[in-house]
Amino acid sequence: MRILTTLLVLAIVGVGGWQLLPSKDDKNNAIVVGTTDAVTSLDPAGAYDAGSWALFSNVFQSLLAFEPGGVQPVPDAAKSCGFVGGGLRTYRCELREDLKFPSGRTMTAEDVKFSFDRIKKVNSDVGPGPLLSTLGSVEADGMTVTFNLSTPDATFPLKVATGVGSIVDHTRYPSNGLRTGTAVDGTGPYELKGYAKDKSAVLAPNGSYKGAISSAGRPVELRYYDDAATLDKAWNDKQIDVATRTLPPKVLAGLSPSDPKLRVSVSDSSETRNLYLNTRASSPLHDVRVRRAIAWLINREQLTNTVYDGTVDALYSLIPAGITGHNTAFFDAYPTQDAQRARTLLTEAGVSIPVSFTYAYRKGGAAAEEAAELKRQLEASGLFKVDTKGYEWSDFQKLWAGGELDAYAVGWVADYPDPDTFGSPLVGTGSSMNTGYSSKTVDSLIRGTQQFADRGRIAADFRTLQTEVAHDVPLIPLWQRKEYVVSSVDVGGSQYLSDGSGSFRLWKLDWI
Repeated sequence: MRILTTLLVLAIVGVGGWQLLPSKDDKNNAIVVGTTDAVTSLDPAGAYDAGSWALFSNVFQSLLAFEPGGVQPVPDAAKSCGFVGGGLRTYRCELREDLKFPSGRTMTAEDVKFSFDRIKKVNSDVGPGPLLSTLGSVEADGMTVTFNLSTPDATFPLKVATGVGSIVDHTRYPSNGLRTGTAVDGTGPYELKGYAKDKSAVLAPNGSYKGAISSAGRPVELRYYDDAATLDKAWNDKQIDVATRTLPPKVLAGLSPSDPKLRVSVSDSSETRNLYLNTRASSPLHDVRVRRAIAWLINREQLTNTVYDGTVDALYSLIPAGITGHNTAFFDAYPTQDAQRARTLLTEAGVSIPVSFTYAYRKGGAAAEEAAELKRQLEASGLFKVDTKGYEWSDFQKLWAGGELDAYAVGWVADYPDPDTFGSPLVGTGSSMNTGYSSKTVDSLIRGTQQFADRGRIAADFRTLQTEVAHDVPLIPLWQRKEYVVSSVDVGGSQYLSDGSGSFRLWKLDWI
């Protein structure tokens, strides 16, 4: 879900002017964090989205974790992990001693095996199963867990360190279905003390935690908002101490480093947003020439400037800038808007003009304005007729997972700091984005790159992969986000909240 390339703290000074009720003189008061990210499920087998994984990284442990700014995972629930026997097909971990679930049970390798097996068995349409495509079987022996991979996969440790590696108590979760209710049984740095769907999550430091984190955090309350405007109002009304992901573009563009009443951190991010196109025979976008025609008509610079006020950067590739293998494949193939080329392609495809299709998006933020701008660009040519429609997050996920949408825009936050996270989950056969796209060439390139422990050797293959994607157009890259976090002056550590590794480090927040 996320990776960070550089970090710039714009403002870390200032005094006074901020007073949240009740008074923060009591440093044990919860730090309140507001976000527009939604939680799909409290069960790690049932969610593969930024909002859910942000919560998972605080209430569950994985065998491995990423330190702030780190690109290689370090032991967390494990005391050691590594490939054995050569060939990158067997990965083994030894668990830490005396890790306790909320029930008081000690974690064993059986819990780890159960957690990975059930993700594959449940295989939720909106779950993280695709991340475990190379996992053949798991063996448990006391405090030792062994992963047997079906193909060599140098990225497997990176995947283990993400939300897909969340370890649950095998006595509290069903093996063949999702857990219902609001209880969570994990061993992370926080315990979930209260949860109201789409409203709040109350977290208290877990005194029994043992792992990669050296110091416990403060109590935290996460508050969830329907859209950026509502989050902005909560910030202005001083109902929250930290605002992240995300305030309205105009607000972000107007943030000043000299404002003494707040702290602002801005970082380069690998979060991307793509327009996904349904390639199935039943879709009006099935013919690749129709999809290429769309690619010839999109003006990213106009989109990023008019809708996002320059707070995001135009993107011309599957893999974002700052990540190994990045290129400009879509600019090379479609360097400028060209309605005549688009018309020629549609004529060759023998389709009726204008081509009609539906464009779906999640309600909230700037998504409606983005949809309107893309509709305007495509319809200005007279070649397309676009029906736009917004959905609530859970409904939106189910619709694209069911293959029921023609085109849909979705943001993607890197799961781990490697270009592989933009490969199989987005364009591999059976991808999480469920466009129906399947390419033997792309699948072969993905598998090939997973065989190199030296990740410096994969750049050329990923550039080739992106050229293939630009040719087949199962998606069209739109933009790459900058990461903004705003906090009151009496909260420190907000610049470490998200560094692109998929973790949401609430334990880094503290009163100052």
